[in-house]
Amino acid sequence: MDWLEDDLAGLRQRDLYRRRRYIQSAPWGHVHYRGRELLNFASNDYLNLAADSRLARAAARAAHRYGTGAGASPLVSGYLPPHRALERALARWEEADAALVFPSGFAANLAVIAALASPEDAVFSDELNHASLIDGCRLARAAIHVYRHADAGHLETLLKREGRTARRRLIVSETVFSMDGDQAPLAELLDLATRHECLLVLDEAHATGVLGAQGRGLGAVARHVVKVGTLSKALGAQGGFISATRPLIDYLVNHARPYIFSTALAPPIAAAACRAVAIAAKADAARRHLQLLGDLLRTELQAAGIGENRSQSPIVPVIVGDARRALDLSARLEAQGLLVPAIRPPSVPVGTARLRISLTAGHSAADVHRLVGALREARTATMTPT
Repeated sequence: MDWLEDDLAGLRQRDLYRRRRYIQSAPWGHVHYRGRELLNFASNDYLNLAADSRLARAAARAAHRYGTGAGASPLVSGYLPPHRALERALARWEEADAALVFPSGFAANLAVIAALASPEDAVFSDELNHASLIDGCRLARAAIHVYRHADAGHLETLLKREGRTARRRLIVSETVFSMDGDQAPLAELLDLATRHECLLVLDEAHATGVLGAQGRGLGAVARHVVKVGTLSKALGAQGGFISATRPLIDYLVNHARPYIFSTALAPPIAAAACRAVAIAAKADAARRHLQLLGDLLRTELQAAGIGENRSQSPIVPVIVGDARRALDLSARLEAQGLLVPAIRPPSVPVGTARLRISLTAGHSAADVHRLVGALREARTATMTPT
């Protein structure tokens, strides 16, 4: 088993070795790590619902009535009242015929692509799509065609050249990209999907609860549009879901292996997520606050000469390039009481290591000013010769 140690040693040498942070508190705006309190800019808990007492009470009631585990796959004996209530609430919120809940967003993405595409089909995927979408494409064993990030022109070229002989064609994209915070060109993707008779699969993980009318995301379910959302970010719970037409949901129930062969979501989590949907639908003030914070942060970073970025969301990256320097900057910010993670390959392309700043409704303008000031000092320190 020497190859294991060799692999890990190689990761350490390239500054790509990963360790888990043991956070000793709930995911609020401030967390306790290594005995210190840090202002948290690492969480995707955009609406600050993960530690919300209303969700906790809903989960406790469900645990008391239904227990802590579903016991089986939804198709065996694990489909319980909290699951049905959650799926109906999601479908109403998303203005879709139906919704289907999965134990994770990763599983939902694997399920939808692998179930809808096969070796006779073609999948057209944005080059910066999340790993779960990439793995779903691989599992489908379809012909995979990767188009340049958010480049509808390149996508159209590929559709014309590669899509004609395919039985079915899928276009797959995030709506808000998890590492850059920018948005897909949805109008162009919808137009191409219509003209080339494609099924458009949209991963709304970082838009669910945050963007769009009532926080339902940027896309809209239609005959040729499938939406994948998450319960584990803005909704503060755990799991993923798919919103689509009723025939497509019925098809997934019968063909999506991650759904068929996984134990259903824990009933307390389903109940908490259902409560979160009701809260998120009315959280316009929190969403406006998030947008203002994001605009403020982008403006202040640009004024400080810390680069421009295409973010249009609470995710604001600071591209560093070198993995070691990203780690160094993250450590310096931690020393100043700020938790800002360094993101390195393979999570991002080689040469684009970065700090990934994630804003939540629990942050304030003062928090943003503090972050930018600390980042300015950290960058200056790392650029000063020793």
